[in-house]
Formats: sequence, C-alpha cells, structure tokens
Amino acid sequence: MNKANAKEQILKLLELVQNGQISPSDALLKMQVAPFEDLGYANIDYHRSLRQGAGEIIYGQNKTSEQIRDILSNMLANGLNNIIITRISERSIDFLIEQKIDLEYYSIAKLAVVNRDKTVKKVGSVVVASAGTSDMPICEEAAITAEALGSKVTRLYDVGVSGIHRLLSKHNTLATARAIVAVAGMDGALASVIGGLVSCPIIAAPTSVGYGSNFSGLSALLAMLNSCANGVSVVNIDNGFGAGYIANRINKMESIK
Repeated sequence: MNKANAKEQILKLLELVQNGQISPSDALLKMQVAPFEDLGYANIDYHRSLRQGAGEIIYGQNKTSEQIRDILSNMLANGLNNIIITRISERSIDFLIEQKIDLEYYSIAKLAVVNRDKTVKKVGSVVVASAGTSDMPICEEAAITAEALGSKVTRLYDVGVSGIHRLLSKHNTLATARAIVAVAGMDGALASVIGGLVSCPIIAAPTSVGYGSNFSGLSALLAMLNSCANGVSVVNIDNGFGAGYIANRINKMESIK
C-alpha cells in the first residue's frame, strides 16, 4: 500500500465517523494498528509513513537473504519506494541482484536503497561531520539515510579535534545547517566542540573506533552523554542510521524557504 492509498483509506474512515457509522475511538484504533502484513516472521507496517513521515526500514543483519527478498517483494507489491535496508551483507546483495531487485548498494555503509524515487527533491541542510576517516562507515550510513529520506546532505570528513583548524575552516557550512550529525570514536569530543559553535540541534553518534580503553565505543558514548554543550543529543554506538533518521526529521520540521 502506498502513502496515497493509505491516506484515501483514512479519509474514508473519517467520513464514517462523520456519518456516525463508527465511533471516534474505534476509528483511532483502526488507524493505529492497521494495515500491516503478517509474513509469519515479520509484520510489515504500512501506516508507518503516516505516523512517522517515513516508511518501515529493513534491518538486514541476521535476516536470511530469502527473508529480505520476501519482505521486499511484499513492500514493492504494495507500491512502496525508497526502501532502506541497513546492515545488509554483500552475500544478500548478490542474491537480491540475482532476483532482479532494483537497488542501489553502498558498500562502505553496508546499506541499500530499493526502488529509489529519483524525483524526490532533497531539501534543507544536514551536515554529517566525522572526527576521522575511520568513522566513515557510520557517517555514510547516516548521510545516505538522510538523503534517501529527502534531505540535502553535506559531508565534512576527518575534521576532528586533533587538528581543530580543519573544523573551524568549515564554520560557514556548519552555521547554515538545520541539523548536524557529529560522528566520533576515541574521546568523542567532536560533538561538544561543534555544539559550542552552532545553534542548530546536534546528533552525536559515537563509534567503536579507538584503542583498548575506548571499550568498543563506550568511552565516546559516555563523553557525548556528558557533553557540556547545549543542544546535543546522542544515539547508540555505531548507530549511523538512527542519527541520519533523526537529522532528517529535524531538518524537515522547519518550513523550506
């Protein structure tokens, strides 16, 4: 079911309420729980775009290639496009290509976009900044997610605090952003520094990049959670998708001029 059809169903439901054929509470229940498709191992939510502004995302890790194919086939049959699959293996990508699935695969981010609608106009300004080149997989997961959802994205990579002049040289780009994703491992300091330079919301994404005392990203996570800069929120370790998704929603909250 595409977004337009879902809206038509809701309008019909509202007409039933207006005509007294169904109670408001019953109509609300129907809108909250339907429609979804039960595949036995997955329940595909076709009203998510109406509730959250974007359709359901497929988390590819630990799913079989056949499960991903069947979920995609159901979503495509119901008119969905710009379907994002995160943490998908190259083996599953090869399988989907053999099945003639129309997809774009981004190997660094381990992310795919299926049935991309190339007519979608990208709006606003999201900046994805990384402390180091080693953080790029998480950066790309965030950037491609935001782009697939309709945001203009600018990438600023390898601008960490060990050479802070690199970051400061990009101040104009940072200052005009509507949302910034700050991706860093090691000491996780990038988010606090950016937080002291700009007025827009910052989504800090800690990565597992770092030496032993980094504790696989825990030190960066705790540093970001304890940031003294205002306007910094934090996603989980290596959660580039979550950071890009939130940045897109913030970016689209303001009217585009």
